[in-house]
Amino acid sequence: MSDKQEKIRKLLEMQRAFIARDRAQGVAMQEYFTPDDDSPLSGYRGEHMECAMEIVDLAHQEKGSQR
Repeated sequence: MSDKQEKIRKLLEMQRAFIARDRAQGVAMQEYFTPDDDSPLSGYRGEHMECAMEIVDLAHQEKGSQR
């Protein structure tokens, strides 16, 4: 599996887990934006953004374009 495909798989896995958590118990805005250190969402936003930007960068490399 290519690096880009692996990152896409990870991103989708993260999104599925978040959606499942939201459907099961809901996610308050405070928990999403400023989670406690022991929260399952601690670091989620940063990790999700980082992974998404890496995918964008890889796509630009493939096409020879710049963002």
